[in-house]
Amino acid sequence: MKAHIVRIGNSRGIRLPKTLLQEAQLEDEVELQAEPGRILISKTAKPRAGWGEAARRMRERDEDRLIDSSGTNPFQ
Repeated sequence: MKAHIVRIGNSRGIRLPKTLLQEAQLEDEVELQAEPGRILISKTAKPRAGWGEAARRMRERDEDRLIDSSGTNPFQ
């Protein structure tokens, strides 16, 4: 698909068709990366996405115990 670069205020940009965004599963916020001859658009990384659900599953399986159970704490 080709697109034209247009002036948007003091910047330049392109319009992305809704169907293209849906197909790429892109929503409101994206990561941009420039490389020679191209610009990459990617989903934003959400570093803690899914942690709550993973913690709940660990608790259900009784896997949420401390790894180091030495009982000593240098900060006490």
